[in-house]
Amino acid sequence: MTKAEAAKHITKLRAEINRHRYLYHVLDQQEISDAALDSLKHELALLEQAHPELVTPDSPTQRVGGKARGDFAKVRHLRPVLSIEDAFSIDEVASWVQRNEKMLGERIGSYYGELKMDGLTMVLTYERGVLTRAATRGDGQVGEEVTHNVRTIDSVPLRLESVPRALPQRLDIRGEIVITMDELKRINAAAAAAGKPPYANPRNLAAGTIRQLDPQITASRNMEFYAFELSTPVGLATHAEVHALLQSLGFKISPHSAILASLDLVSKYLSTWEERRFKLPYQTDGAVIVVNDLQQEARLGAVGKSERWMLAYKFPAEQATTTVEGIIVQVGRTGVLTPVALLRPVRVAGTTVSRATLHNQDEVDRLDVRVGDTVVVQKAGDIIPDVVKVLTRLRTSKQRKFKLPTICPVCGSKVVRQPGEVAHYCSNEHCSARSREGLYHFVSRTAFDIDGLGPKIIDLLADAGLVQDAADFFTLSSSDLVPLERFADKSADNLVAAIVARRSISLERFLYALGIRHVGEETAHDLASAFGSLTKVAAATKQEFEAVPNVGSTVAQSLVSFFTQPRSRALLKKFDRVGVRVERAIRRPIGKLKNMTFVITGTLDKLTRDQAKQLIRAQGGKVADSVSRATDYVVAGDNPGSKLAQARSLGVKVIGEQGLNKLLG
Repeated sequence: MTKAEAAKHITKLRAEINRHRYLYHVLDQQEISDAALDSLKHELALLEQAHPELVTPDSPTQRVGGKARGDFAKVRHLRPVLSIEDAFSIDEVASWVQRNEKMLGERIGSYYGELKMDGLTMVLTYERGVLTRAATRGDGQVGEEVTHNVRTIDSVPLRLESVPRALPQRLDIRGEIVITMDELKRINAAAAAAGKPPYANPRNLAAGTIRQLDPQITASRNMEFYAFELSTPVGLATHAEVHALLQSLGFKISPHSAILASLDLVSKYLSTWEERRFKLPYQTDGAVIVVNDLQQEARLGAVGKSERWMLAYKFPAEQATTTVEGIIVQVGRTGVLTPVALLRPVRVAGTTVSRATLHNQDEVDRLDVRVGDTVVVQKAGDIIPDVVKVLTRLRTSKQRKFKLPTICPVCGSKVVRQPGEVAHYCSNEHCSARSREGLYHFVSRTAFDIDGLGPKIIDLLADAGLVQDAADFFTLSSSDLVPLERFADKSADNLVAAIVARRSISLERFLYALGIRHVGEETAHDLASAFGSLTKVAAATKQEFEAVPNVGSTVAQSLVSFFTQPRSRALLKKFDRVGVRVERAIRRPIGKLKNMTFVITGTLDKLTRDQAKQLIRAQGGKVADSVSRATDYVVAGDNPGSKLAQARSLGVKVIGEQGLNKLLG
């Protein structure tokens, strides 16, 4: 990017960031997530680092917060409440350490780590031990006086506890007002019943609650105050001692703070809470790492609007901003054409994302996403990344609109769209892309699950003419494989053995593996339970299919179309000839979990997801992929992603692996 291009993009980024900051801090409104806004600010900071001559005093990187609202008296802070520099990787943390140690001319002996609670920062003033004022952070220099509301919070002491040491007559104490996820759910449920819009997140709710003009409304909402800093010098040696003193004065402090004696321990602390944070009752998007020694802290001081001695490490966000560098079209196993955005690589939810699905043309049109746009991408748990928003104000004249092609990009056949459907299809049932994707699906984990047979090996086999359909996998021999690249005698024997081990398969897995349109895992289980054998499924009428619970007219017609095609019947006979045996199924049991729907998210301790699904189905329950109001339970393990937050917002009960075990008995 040239200097002129950087200058233009910096101007647009500043305008967009300032707009979202004003919406959030002044109007209590939010259009994009905190993670997406952090990503924009990080992009701006990197550009300004590359072009320091373009930094201006009014840049968002040089300011702290929003303006104080006119509803409340303005308060000038005795000590400015500065911002915290962000870090998004352990390498950036290490760079921060190196800069500070170079400035100090000595090693930093230890650090203090504390979780960054997602709430509202507050400055409390005590005179002779009595609470006299509470003020919001505001713009860092001037905040809003909200004492009448803060006094309603039980965890804020109205008078400090006595301690065996002489303290100044005035003490300024900083902390965070926090609302738990359960309280957010309770308040949003009440808002929904009253026909009012819900709060987006706990921080938004805390800000709205503390700015209520009626203290009774504030008192009706359960909030907690966690103290983390004593702005008044009192002669202590370390940040850890500050926390101990705050606790002795009667304040709650974070129970998850720790003294960290090295950068390695800092890294371990961050990685531990990156996984465990979803089990906390409150929301957190990162951790604050501070220099523990207060003398070193004082020597480091501040630069611009940030303290040098503290750093905010942001956990991998489920949203980030990036640029759409191109849009390609993929043809799936059912012939569906899917537009896929090629992205400038960006870290999202702990992984580097370079592609995101755009689903279909209707979604492209709804988002108005164009090549060259800056977009918000989202990745939750193991879900394929999505483009969720386009930042249209960052557009130039170079962005290009996208339309799906009218002919298949693989085989050149006509592309069609069925009435009432959003998908576009390749009209050629024998399109090579459809066949190849069908082979990938056939051996996938929830289908035949053949170890060692992934997309690259399948491509190798298909390109060599060894595999034309799924039944051909069971005709392979070691002598077929050894001449191919990637194969030696042992690897060839291993793959053939893995294929042979899957010659016998359950009816539900076989039906799912066939890749019949509209037939997912759960529908395959319903069909297996209802009919019991492949022969009966293949001979069923549309009316018989519709009699199966949860199978509607569209799915029934798709099943009839598949099993009446000569090509499908020939494939089933070929499976029989090559020795594939489809086991008979038993009817789905009427167990303890009858009519209950579960969603599993995250990593369980003792069970794989497939094992958990099998146990739920064995008791008559169902397993869905997404959370809805019809979900009875969400089973959450480590690193559950956004499904956990979605469950809480919908009021769906969340349980862990132990809770699932209790239900299963």
